[in-house]
Parts: sequence; structure tokens; C-alpha cells
Amino acid sequence: MIKCTVTIENKLGLHARAATKLARVASRYNSSAQVYKDNKSADAKSIISLLMLEAPFGTSLTFEFDGIDEEIISVEVQQLIEDKFGEDS
Repeated sequence: MIKCTVTIENKLGLHARAATKLARVASRYNSSAQVYKDNKSADAKSIISLLMLEAPFGTSLTFEFDGIDEEIISVEVQQLIEDKFGEDS
């Protein structure tokens, strides 16, 4: 299991387009991907679940990846978030 914490740094936070990009990346892999914010949790492969986290700019999210390709999914998700979901260019 890989656990990491990242901060949402794009201006609009984890809105619908960003959540869709995150879910698409996570869904390409077999490993489970859970996201935690305060006392809420979400399946990173579910857009609706991600939106329910209500994660605006500056929010810290903790991810847990577990499975055969956990290292790859961890790197790709962290890169997507560090790249601000391709926004704020």
C-alpha cells in the first residue's frame, strides 16, 4: 500500500473537470485508489465520489493506493495534481 498527501493548487479546486481527469487516470489501473479529506473518503475512480469531498484550492488530500500497479497509479495521480490538472497555465 502506498499512502501520500497532496495539496490541490489549481484555482478552481477539485471541480467537475478536474475530478473527471482524476477519475480517468485512476480508472486505468487495477489498484484500488481511495482519497481522504478530514472525515470524508472517496473512491478516486468515481467522479461523483470525488466531488462529494468538496476540495477547493488549498485542500490537502490523502491518497491510498493498493494493488499490483500501485506505484504507477500513485505517480500519475500525484503528477496530475502537481500539474494543476492542466489548468492555470
